[in-house]
Amino acid sequence: MKQAGWGEIDGSRVRREVIAPGRIGGAAAGRRGSADIADYVLIYRNHKLAVIEAKARHKPDTEGLGQAKKYAGKLQTRFAYSTNGDAIYQVDMRTGAEGHIERFYTPDELWHLVFAEENIWRDRFAAVPFEERGGAWEARYYQHNAIHSVLEAIAGGRDRILLTMATGTGKTAVAFQVAWKLFHSRWNLGDWKSGSEPSRRPRILFLADRNILANQAFNEFSAFPDDALVRIDPDSIRNKGRVPKNGSIFFTIFQTFMTVNYRNPQGWEFNFGEYPPNFFDFIIIDECHRGGANDESAWRAIMEHFSPAVQLGLTATPKRKANADTYAYFGEPVYIYSLREGINDGYLTPFRVKQISTTIDEYTFVSDDIIIEGDIEIGDHYEEHDFNRIIQIREREDFRVRQFMDMIAQRDKTLVFCATQEHALVVRDLINQKAASTDPNYCVRVTANDGALGDQHLRTFQDNDKTIPTILTTSQKLSTGVDARNVRNIVLMRPINSIVEFKQIIGRGTRLFDGKAYFTIYDFVKAYEHFNDPEWDGEPTAPEPCGSCGNIPCTCPKEACSKCGKRPCVCSKEPPPSCTVCGQKPCICKKTVKVKLADGKERNIQKMVATTFWSPDGKPMSATEFLKRLFDELPALFKDEDALRRLWSQPDTRRNLLECLAERGYGMEQLHEMANLINAEKSDIFDVLAYVAYADPPITREERVALRRRLILN
Repeated sequence: MKQAGWGEIDGSRVRREVIAPGRIGGAAAGRRGSADIADYVLIYRNHKLAVIEAKARHKPDTEGLGQAKKYAGKLQTRFAYSTNGDAIYQVDMRTGAEGHIERFYTPDELWHLVFAEENIWRDRFAAVPFEERGGAWEARYYQHNAIHSVLEAIAGGRDRILLTMATGTGKTAVAFQVAWKLFHSRWNLGDWKSGSEPSRRPRILFLADRNILANQAFNEFSAFPDDALVRIDPDSIRNKGRVPKNGSIFFTIFQTFMTVNYRNPQGWEFNFGEYPPNFFDFIIIDECHRGGANDESAWRAIMEHFSPAVQLGLTATPKRKANADTYAYFGEPVYIYSLREGINDGYLTPFRVKQISTTIDEYTFVSDDIIIEGDIEIGDHYEEHDFNRIIQIREREDFRVRQFMDMIAQRDKTLVFCATQEHALVVRDLINQKAASTDPNYCVRVTANDGALGDQHLRTFQDNDKTIPTILTTSQKLSTGVDARNVRNIVLMRPINSIVEFKQIIGRGTRLFDGKAYFTIYDFVKAYEHFNDPEWDGEPTAPEPCGSCGNIPCTCPKEACSKCGKRPCVCSKEPPPSCTVCGQKPCICKKTVKVKLADGKERNIQKMVATTFWSPDGKPMSATEFLKRLFDELPALFKDEDALRRLWSQPDTRRNLLECLAERGYGMEQLHEMANLINAEKSDIFDVLAYVAYADPPITREERVALRRRLILN
């Protein structure tokens, strides 16, 4: 490699790369499955071009070919090589051509093989190194792939780009590096379209739908010069009397842009209308499945106003019916990194699900229960989606809170998702009443109604050095985009109707943290049924053309509102009329029904808890399926019970056995759950394995010591 110039020629590097550290498994976060480590990665002009797997000289030269192909697929390199030092075997991952070569290609030769067609913007982007923050940041392999996929799309002339990356995998970091490359290469719309030499730096807009997301991004982009960053907010617009235009990287939320500006001499308009359509060169839309790509969204007008700009959509959710408009608008994702991949690579924390059902999941009103508020008839029946919206039974919520408070470690950070803001208030109070902590802010509510105080509680919760508040209750606000790495529990006390939202909520717990081996979902509302969706974590299908115009995205003209004449409609800006009955706006006639259970009923509420097992490919399994898979795997690890006993008796062979089991998807956590299922909670894991493999009845640790006491003492 050195003779070919690798590591010698400017811009060329040879490095050993830990592609993925391995799936977290077992009861300790330090225990992982096998890591994917490439022997050599050939890098030139900040692009990974090839992977080399090297084996000892006495082995065949293609011994490492399977590994080389696997690693090249992950790193998205064009070439994979296997060698034993005597011969070199090459595979072209794009064409499938393979065979022996005489020598390694030089960096320039390999570059021209990978990029046969010259592209001036690709070369300019390649000349700008990643911003590594003094060595504190290094792109993970999938982030590297995502960044280069976006830049390659821009270099190829694409103006609508979509990235699909699981929550917690660093979409904002990817957006930062893309912006960094565009900024320092002086890419801009005019020169990009005309093919001219770069004449100015771009103006880039980061657009989100929540202030917390815009603020997180603003902080993430702090490596840019201070005078380049601009936070667009209502206060600054109001104080200055205009929208800010001096800067390079702008951050705002849809709602600020959709605020009506009455200062315009031609009549009112939205704030975004003060910017010319070609003002921004590049727009990043965070969580774009919730934003302006929706055909019916009022925010779509922003996207259309700035249609000349190159627009990059970031989303964590593969294509579903609920977000099909997003995929139609942006087209096929240029790169996908799924939740399953993140967990199996070891970049996301795995999870377990506790399914909890109770005898009061449904309710029919009877005469001996007491009506506290509202109107209700005997025989009225209520199901899960009705609770805490139409009817509230405090004893039911009290029972549920007691159940999960008994199951969690009360010092672990926990998010509780409630039906409404009022429900979040009730649950907050019940948690604090039952908490072992004496701190008044042990559990707090964070919803839209909590305003600045709620945001402050959230910032403190996100600080991993702070332990108070420990539990947050919320309704909708925390389901997306909140970066809190040490969340150990997620409690679902409201139905999750959308698989898109369910994935977002799961993502609140997947971020890595020291000592965090897994997180637990306590599911009171049967949300686990989303795991049975055949599209769970699947890849998106190709976008479909519009049935009318045949284009992707749809280019059909949109009609203005027949009432106000505007598009988007601004009728909602008008204050709602007062109710003709109660005289209030909004109407308060229909109150939530509140019922108190008759004396003694609360004591009779029962619960049932089940645990879901997970296969290595991220799919749920029943306990029976898990048991069968484990039974099928065990013969490969030991041939009989005596061999198992010998392996278990020595710490080093026991450790190796547990590591082999963990790599196959049977970590300590899963084995402990299996112990619970066979009533062997007080037995050793040895007994679990012996029971599964040989149907040996388990004995407790205490019984084993009693049987061997004399031998132990001797």
